[in-house]
Amino acid sequence: MAQHDELLKTIEARFAKNMHRHEGLQWTKVRVELETQPDKLWSLGEMEGTGGEPDVVGRDEKTGEYLFYDCSAESPNGRRSVCYDPQALEARKKHRPRDSAVGMATDMGAVLLTEGQYRSLQERGAFDTKTSSWLQTPTVFVYHNGAESYYAARGFRCSLRV
Repeated sequence: MAQHDELLKTIEARFAKNMHRHEGLQWTKVRVELETQPDKLWSLGEMEGTGGEPDVVGRDEKTGEYLFYDCSAESPNGRRSVCYDPQALEARKKHRPRDSAVGMATDMGAVLLTEGQYRSLQERGAFDTKTSSWLQTPTVFVYHNGAESYYAARGFRCSLRV
């Protein structure tokens, strides 16, 4: 329980420091949602623990859910040097990375940012100026390498609906 309280304090401080990311939203309402959904709070703890610095970036007008994105300046340090998905991990026969972005995100109870979400994040500040992040895509890759590639400076960012 003390761990949850500490995480809530951390997220609340980040929320207060970065009001430009979530204008018009109130922390007290976000906190109530988090306290009634311990599984989502656990997921935020996983995002925080791997360096994501999750913060509220808005609210879904249709569902009322709060949207959390990883807002660390660079791709989260604890989620770098991974390939894209479990299939790419299995296909990699030599020099396999420790995990995949999709696999790790799933284990955390979150999902990778989509291209649209990533562009929205970029409008909120300077992110990934020295690193890059895997994004959730259909089956097409928009880059010069494939899903099995991995680099020390490439990680992934997550989103979570609460």
